[in-house]
Amino acid sequence: MKQTNIILCGIGGEGLVLLSNIIGETCRIAGENVISGEMHGLAQRSGSVIVHMRIGDEVLSPLIPPGEADVIVSLEVMEALRYIHYLKPGGTVITNKRLVHPPGETLDLVLRKIERYVEYEEVLEAIKSNDANVVEVNALSLAKKADEVRAQNVVLLGALSASLSGSIPMKSFLDAVEETVPKKAVESNVKAFELGADAYES
Repeated sequence: MKQTNIILCGIGGEGLVLLSNIIGETCRIAGENVISGEMHGLAQRSGSVIVHMRIGDEVLSPLIPPGEADVIVSLEVMEALRYIHYLKPGGTVITNKRLVHPPGETLDLVLRKIERYVEYEEVLEAIKSNDANVVEVNALSLAKKADEVRAQNVVLLGALSASLSGSIPMKSFLDAVEETVPKKAVESNVKAFELGADAYES
């Protein structure tokens, strides 16, 4: 397949490491070369987390240069905006319809340095202004439908698989989900994946 650059981002505790592991396993099953690099920052304290993933035979380095990511998958919309400079012109942002306010913003609100929280729609418009094609997915709602609220990351994986359906078979993603998540959670995670794929295509 042609080289594909993917940025995964979110905050600590949202399951980005598992998400990157599933994508890595997907590539192994599909016979595709993949290199990844993670930056956890203050992940244990709800800090920012970013994962670079590069897929393709010509890939030699895990780090994606600014302006060269084909897709950004974000478990939280503010993190998509934080890393939007990695997206190539006309690239795709797949984001959870969720905004988690940073602790610093809460502090500023309490100390009256700001009058209100930034709103989801404001962040979304800022992302779109960067020549991004945005796909919004209500991952929490879909994870609840799958009876596994912790599977929001897998919901977004399903959406990513739909965006890459022309290059990586969806079955490879599903097989990777089944092999990577705990056995007792396979059924709910497969359902979450399928709901995410449907959400991307609808």
